[in-house]
Amino acid sequence: MTLERMKLTIDGPVAILAFNHPEVLNALSPKLLEDFNAALDQIEEPDTGVRCLVLTGEGRAFCSGANLQGDMSRKAAAKIDAGAALETMYHPILRRLRNLHCPIVTAVNGPAAGAGMSFAMMGDLIVAARSAYFMQAFRRIGLVPDCGSTWLLPRLVGRARALELSLLGERLPAEKALDWGLINRVVDDGEALNEALKIATELANGPTVALGLIRKLYIESTDNSFEEQLDLERQFQRTAGRADDFAEGVRAFLEKRPAQFRGK
Repeated sequence: MTLERMKLTIDGPVAILAFNHPEVLNALSPKLLEDFNAALDQIEEPDTGVRCLVLTGEGRAFCSGANLQGDMSRKAAAKIDAGAALETMYHPILRRLRNLHCPIVTAVNGPAAGAGMSFAMMGDLIVAARSAYFMQAFRRIGLVPDCGSTWLLPRLVGRARALELSLLGERLPAEKALDWGLINRVVDDGEALNEALKIATELANGPTVALGLIRKLYIESTDNSFEEQLDLERQFQRTAGRADDFAEGVRAFLEKRPAQFRGK
């Protein structure tokens, strides 16, 4: 399948997936979301050997949220079920990212607004350009935050700051997002993707069975009780311990050499 609104590049074990509609700041459309799903099909194919995903945007934006351009009349807009598209188009992608087999690094090269901010927050590690900003833009058009924002935000920055961002709809600059703990690194403009690729290469050459399990442990920890989390750690440690990478890691430690992990 030819991708028009997403750009997928697979460089060894690293997949770079970019929103690709820069003319509208990579606003999300049905075609873009269809291409997003198709790209994930390729990324999840075992033969591709992808061990880390970098998500970014083409042009000067990461993603400006849903594409509101078109010929929809005010009357039609008032009658539309604004939640229907979430369940049919957005939620399946968010669930696939949450359950992806490998780590995700997001390179926020510019504005990340509305659902675009949600996709940025799906990264296990988030790198942002210095001039980038984040915005919960929903209140500006009379909607509620969606695409997992109300779950992700309070867990990343706390309830008070999540409410501030959502109720006021103000821009959150990258430097402040770093201070708040929303993102991991801020780099000079034009360097977000390069920095993300450095991180992704390090992750992709690591013990990716264990790394995939680590991301799932932290995802589940937000809702698990302490006892449930102990049980999950036990289960995942058994899985990691049976992987070839564990044996290689121990051999490399004993032989005082760098480990050659294969993600198996």
